[in-house]
Amino acid sequence: MNIFVGNLSYQVTEEDLRRAFEAHGEVSSAAVIKDKMTGTSKGFGFVEMPDKAQAEAAINTLNLQEFRGRAITVNEARPKAERSGGAGRGRTW
Repeated sequence: MNIFVGNLSYQVTEEDLRRAFEAHGEVSSAAVIKDKMTGTSKGFGFVEMPDKAQAEAAINTLNLQEFRGRAITVNEARPKAERSGGAGRGRTW
């Protein structure tokens, strides 16, 4: 299950995120999303957990809990939305 983690402190590392979720089960990946230009954290990330029951337990336990000085938001990640691209901005010519 892919899990969204929001309201992260800008100092949180991927290793911090991994450790917090490993307390609830196996973690396949942990990523803190960073600004492409500056390399600084955007304040959110994603954790992938292969076992749905463990992932749900992590979500229920960690949501709204303080983590590195901030109350984090933890929930199942929604699928990435399709973007309409190109110069036409969705218009038909």
